Amino acid sequence: MASHDVRLELSEQFGRRYASSGSKWEPFVGYSRAVRAGNVIAVSGCVGINADGTYPPTVEDQARRALQIIRSAVERLGGRIEDVIRTRMFVTDISQWERIASVHGEVFGAIRPATSMVQVAKLIDDAALIEIEADAVVGEP
Repeated sequence: MASHDVRLELSEQFGRRYASSGSKWEPFVGYSRAVRAGNVIAVSGCVGINADGTYPPTVEDQARRALQIIRSAVERLGGRIEDVIRTRMFVTDISQWERIASVHGEVFGAIRPATSMVQVAKLIDDAALIEIEADAVVGEP
């Protein structure tokens, strides 16, 4: 899974490192794409939006894109995808769970983090079908 077209700026304050996507929503809402405090990295919910602002047409492709963004954020803050211990998936159609699960399994099949998948009424954009969060612990055995 390549992490192309994912550009993240790093900053540091309050003893934490931050990765920002430069989205207009980050300063408005008051969040970062990802935050590292000590050996913990928390990645905010990522929808599967492309760098050009469009959404892939399928839930599988949106899930792949969201996971690319997560991988980039974790790596930019000094972690590896193998450090992910928890994911949370918010989907607009739970009947698609097997299609979504297969993509999650492509990335996390061997890693096997704790995970949740829940249906929500709507995400930030009508075209968004899935949003994924992740938590990682760096340097754990």
